[in-house]
Amino acid sequence: MAGRAVSEFFIGVRLLLRGIGRYVRSPKLILLGLIPAVLSLLLFAGLFTLLFYNLDGLSGTVTWFADDWSEDLRSSVRLLAGIALVGVSGLFAVVSFTAVTLLIGDPFYEAIGAAVEEDFGGVPDAVDLPWHQELRRSIFDALRLLAVSLMIAIPLFAGGFIPVVGQTVIPVIGAFVGGWFLALELVAVAFNRRGLRLPDRRVALRRHRASALGFGVAVFCCFLIPFGAVLIMPAAVAGGTLLARRSLGLPIDR
Repeated sequence: MAGRAVSEFFIGVRLLLRGIGRYVRSPKLILLGLIPAVLSLLLFAGLFTLLFYNLDGLSGTVTWFADDWSEDLRSSVRLLAGIALVGVSGLFAVVSFTAVTLLIGDPFYEAIGAAVEEDFGGVPDAVDLPWHQELRRSIFDALRLLAVSLMIAIPLFAGGFIPVVGQTVIPVIGAFVGGWFLALELVAVAFNRRGLRLPDRRVALRRHRASALGFGVAVFCCFLIPFGAVLIMPAAVAGGTLLARRSLGLPIDR
């Protein structure tokens, strides 16, 4: 059982690699995918600049209970708080970056997903909703995902205060949690094309949880590399389309 789960996990990793291969073979897809990712990068770079500028103050605010402690102990607790704040903000930023980028670049990523689907004969029963209705649904689903990821980020933030564990185990858990949410986000284009919503994504990916995690964790790790989110985002959408097809029992091999 464990061996099968590991094998499925690496199948998910390979789906991202296949997405990268499909992406780099098409210069048009590269250009389409970079535009919204760059816009999102500028937005999140500004937000993180604000975070680091105010990090000392925020660390003091969340550790109000240590105001009367000795200076050394208070400084240590606030250092851990700062690390935890940056870590949780990074987890939330990775997931929200994907949601925001997909919203900004919906027409671009729709074209990328359609190009991948065409490799396998397209989607005969594709649902074509008016753009305003599709946008409203996408925003609603993205906000639901972000709300859930924020609720999970809070206990991870608390775990960041635990010495050693908070700097080793918690980041690994964060990568898997973030990877799961990324997988849910990145299959959205393919599921929306079939008229399927967020609950449908959850059900389908749970049946292939290990491969969804493999794909999502691989994307998460790539997003941690400087400018990785910008460069990988279009390929992640291509790989997410393959993951969506696989989770729906559709062929992904030619």
